Amino acid sequence: MDELVERVDGQDRVLKVVSRREAIREGWLHRVAVTVCGDERGRILVHRRSEQVSRFPGLYEVEVGGAANVGESYEQAAARELTEELGIRVLPRLLFTFLNRSGLSPHWLGVHEAVVPDTVTADPDEVAWHGWLTEPELDSALLEWRFTPDSHEVFSRYLAFRSAQS
Repeated sequence: MDELVERVDGQDRVLKVVSRREAIREGWLHRVAVTVCGDERGRILVHRRSEQVSRFPGLYEVEVGGAANVGESYEQAAARELTEELGIRVLPRLLFTFLNRSGLSPHWLGVHEAVVPDTVTADPDEVAWHGWLTEPELDSALLEWRFTPDSHEVFSRYLAFRSAQS
């Protein structure tokens, strides 16, 4: 069964409830929440998507996340996705939102960060591999490995946000 999402406008205001499949097919804006996960040593969690997932199978990601369900805030969606995909319960911190036009269809993207345990229990239906990379290692991997379109956009904006905060 296709999941339901809220179709939103250019100001991220809810218009109506639609299926996610329809939102993607029609190019309607909807909400997606992702989290950049770090550990206590400053490394960033990277994972490769399972070959069984419908969107971007086998590609790497810098963020963990997915579509916000009907009535969910960005933070609630991000926390739910961390539990579903990595088996962890943490409250991610919303850093910023932006209108993302990369990927399958345009969507509002809420970018979060969270410090997570070194050991996670990734859902094998979602995650084929995961590992921890330092920032320089991740910079190299982004050039050499096949990442999802969102990963490049999210990570560059994440670094810019962090830089602006320091």
